[in-house]
Amino acid sequence: MRSKITRRDALIGAGATGLALSLPPIGAADVRMHHIPASGEALPPVGLGTSRVFNSVSGEDQRAALVEVLEALFAGGTLVDTSPMYGNSETHLGELLPLAAGNETMFCATKVWTEGRESGVRQMQESMDKMGVDRIDLMQVHNLVDWEVHLESMLEMQAAGKFRYLGITTSNPRQFADFERVMQAADWDFVQLNYSLGEREAEQRLLPLAQERGMAVMVNRPFVRGALFRSASGKDLPPVAAELGCDSPAQLFLKWILGHPAVTCVIPATTKVKHMVDNLGAALGPLPDAAQREAIAAWI
Repeated sequence: MRSKITRRDALIGAGATGLALSLPPIGAADVRMHHIPASGEALPPVGLGTSRVFNSVSGEDQRAALVEVLEALFAGGTLVDTSPMYGNSETHLGELLPLAAGNETMFCATKVWTEGRESGVRQMQESMDKMGVDRIDLMQVHNLVDWEVHLESMLEMQAAGKFRYLGITTSNPRQFADFERVMQAADWDFVQLNYSLGEREAEQRLLPLAQERGMAVMVNRPFVRGALFRSASGKDLPPVAAELGCDSPAQLFLKWILGHPAVTCVIPATTKVKHMVDNLGAALGPLPDAAQREAIAAWI
């Protein structure tokens, strides 16, 4: 009989010293790499979002815990996504990243979230300074704010070697019509949007358009701020979990997202090592086919 599993109860917390034993290194055959359509570059599919979790850091215990989260990420992933909108997150990343083993593998993504050319250029440079990096892998226009103005600046800074990829973001279905228009208006490398078992609107038009346009898709809000865990609470994992090598609801939710052919990567946020390790489990083993995705959706 299957045991009932709630939020990561199947996993125990792992200290930084034990992570190398519990996760394969980047590039190992067991880690299922995805690829960025614009370049073909390989990218581990599970990253780390920083919204709400890296903004407020107080005390050495919390700092040490977040360093361990970063080390857990770098044991099986590379992508860290942040934004000036997230308060002090960029500053705290700049302080904590040098302490995290494996930080040299980081794929750094942040955003511009202001109006006006001068303000945008200044904010993008400040992001680099705060995080202590001389190049950002992915610069995105946050929520389409003044995107036409920022695109011109971003292209100039990309040509100067400061950015590798450019993108746009949203996390609000009410913005999807405008988002679709902007996807059509420029050759973005990445689009970031919300997509999950609880928010499926993107699969109607945006995900097919991203495939058509050759744009990588980064997914935010994969757990709908925890709502999916509340829906799964007390339920046995379905038979499809064993087929996919999933030990927890989180891995099922993430594999359901990653099973869509348009999706490149997903960025769940967390402050806990055991949750980071659990999330990275979705980068191992097979992805669900259409029938298995339907089975997961029916379960939740």
